[in-house]
Amino acid sequence: MARQVRIPGSEGTAKIRSLWAVALLPIITIAIYYFYWWYQINREMKDYGRAKGTDELGDSPGKSLLAVTLGALIIVPALVSTYRGFKRVQAGQRLAGLDPINGWIGLILYLVIWPAFLAYVQSGLNPIWEREGQEVAPAA
Repeated sequence: MARQVRIPGSEGTAKIRSLWAVALLPIITIAIYYFYWWYQINREMKDYGRAKGTDELGDSPGKSLLAVTLGALIIVPALVSTYRGFKRVQAGQRLAGLDPINGWIGLILYLVIWPAFLAYVQSGLNPIWEREGQEVAPAA
């Protein structure tokens, strides 16, 4: 189960997700969860970037989603969105004062074991939210 945290300086929330869920749910749901996850992490990064006063973390999660759905038909937009999303996670880690995840490991995982790549990206996001996020009380 994902824990929800409030992004400081923002009305937005982020989730600390299970790496297993991020890796396996796209397979089980025939990629539907992947599209949902990709939109959500890009929205979280956008909210975090606005709270930090930078546009380095993106500004349109909808475009990122469009690139990995319809853009995937011509391949290049999906690859660009994936690359930029990975770079956003690295930038978010730097803003949080963390060491960024390794781009070479990310590339190898993307090419060889795609579900592991998704978990690796999430493993870069979780420490940001653990450090920066403020726990949201569960709804009663």
